[in-house]
Amino acid sequence: MHRGQYSRSRIGSVLIYEHVARERGDGSVSDQREILVGETDDGQDLSLPVVELLTGRGFVTGKSGSGKSNTASVIAEELLEAGFPLLIVDTDGEYYGLKEEYEMLHAGADEECDIQIGPEHAEQMASLALEENVPVILDVSGYLDEEVADELLRKIARQLFVKEKKLKKPFLLVVEEVHEYIPEGGGVGETGNLLIKISKRGRKHGLGILGISQRPADVKKDFITQANWLVWHRLTWDNDTKVVGRIIDTEYSELVSDLNDGQAFVQTDWTELDVRKIQFRRKRTFDAGATPGLDDFERPELKSVSDALVGDLQDISERKEREEDRILELENELEKKEKRIETLEDELESARDVSSAAKQMADALTGTGSVQTQLGGGNDEELRRLHDELVDLEEERDELEAELSDGKERIETLETQLESRTEARDRLREENERLRARVRELEAAREDERSESEVETETETETETEIVQAGGNDVEFGYTNVADESDETGTESQTEITTATGGSEPEELFEGDWIDEDLTRAADQSQCTASTARRVLVALARDGPLEAEAVADRVGRSTVAVQGLLSELRTAGVLDRPAERTYTLDDVILAKLNAMATAE
Repeated sequence: MHRGQYSRSRIGSVLIYEHVARERGDGSVSDQREILVGETDDGQDLSLPVVELLTGRGFVTGKSGSGKSNTASVIAEELLEAGFPLLIVDTDGEYYGLKEEYEMLHAGADEECDIQIGPEHAEQMASLALEENVPVILDVSGYLDEEVADELLRKIARQLFVKEKKLKKPFLLVVEEVHEYIPEGGGVGETGNLLIKISKRGRKHGLGILGISQRPADVKKDFITQANWLVWHRLTWDNDTKVVGRIIDTEYSELVSDLNDGQAFVQTDWTELDVRKIQFRRKRTFDAGATPGLDDFERPELKSVSDALVGDLQDISERKEREEDRILELENELEKKEKRIETLEDELESARDVSSAAKQMADALTGTGSVQTQLGGGNDEELRRLHDELVDLEEERDELEAELSDGKERIETLETQLESRTEARDRLREENERLRARVRELEAAREDERSESEVETETETETETEIVQAGGNDVEFGYTNVADESDETGTESQTEITTATGGSEPEELFEGDWIDEDLTRAADQSQCTASTARRVLVALARDGPLEAEAVADRVGRSTVAVQGLLSELRTAGVLDRPAERTYTLDDVILAKLNAMATAE
């Protein structure tokens, strides 16, 4: 083990791994723990809080060679160094270099993995990761059948989600090439929907997710906009830089293309500074994802987990192989018996023909005097020979018929055994599907029982969990429409706006064909609601010009969500920016408001 990151003990034949450096006395993770990952543009160390990384929703992006995979490896190294397990979904086989310093379970389809696994191992893999604190590299790059790899990830992710509802243990799921599972343009499959569900609901149970992609434009925006920490490495394609402008601000859509290797704009919800320029450090472990060159390199000695940890996984594989081998053996034996029966039937038919001919000959020899005269004095000897041959043929026929009967009985037995095994296997599959359907029904029923008001007011400090949560929920991020929401700003200014519109509500100032389409488009692009957009305009009409943070405070949303909305409104010509990160209503909009007040 590296630097005492785990303590080990045995109970029987089971090897137990326990964290020794990450928990407080009450068993929860200290919200003060941080890991050092790089330094800011002004030379200050950058540390990220452990709880936010383990339970939050992260997104790391950048073109090939910009440093995104290095950043993910640095975060993984620091979490492993501090004794926190995680599961990395490796789509290109480039994370096994972490085993240079850390004992991890490398599972996949390749022979160089610690264990070759399939979907049937999903529950055991989740148990090792969560209950026995074993870090896992799930290498899906070696599966020739993509459907098998997809099913394996889906089942493991579902088991992590289900188990975390009870364990409520900080744990991070890292998914490389996340756009393959939750694409923006194409349909999202069952696995992608499950990853989105984890990003929305996993945090309150302690399950965090980090998505990594080269192309942010190809990732479903629901996933990106719900992230509470984002790392933007160098991007150059127009579609990708436009995403940066929408999420951060338009000025960053140009700046992101000038970043050096390892540099990134880091955007978090737990600091007052929304965006910082960071230089991430180089990973310490072997870079298995580096582009091969002409120089020879020596692969380092890699650490492996104890054989006891993979014992149960191997038992599952061996049991499946034994069942498949036994079915194949029965099928081969059945085929041989069927061929033997065909041979016996042919031989029996030939014996019957010979027996019939011999009997006819015997009858002819004993039937008439003319035949006897022709045969002379040797009739008795010839009759005895033919009689003995007839008896032998009849005995051989009886033996063939008995063997044929035994063969048919054996085939019936084999068919019964094969049918029994097939039925048992089918019953197990049906029972699994029935249990899955029941689980889905229970989850759906539980969701239906929650009223809309409870969903809207649900906060990250729910009493059902002891996990230290970072700030922010769907309402605060601006993803949920909120009705009957009071304004916390001064009532005097609001009265002035109301008076100017003949006593109507302030938000009604910004309703109508002249502005509805712009607000709806801006809300859709930023994943906020049109109601939030109107309240932003009311705040700017009342108190503007305002900085993004001040607008976020007035509408009760996070700065990340409001910043994206402000950028879209500015693009639509509704807002102007008189100074950096400061916004006000466009002159055309102000003129429209004055005209409306004059008309009233």
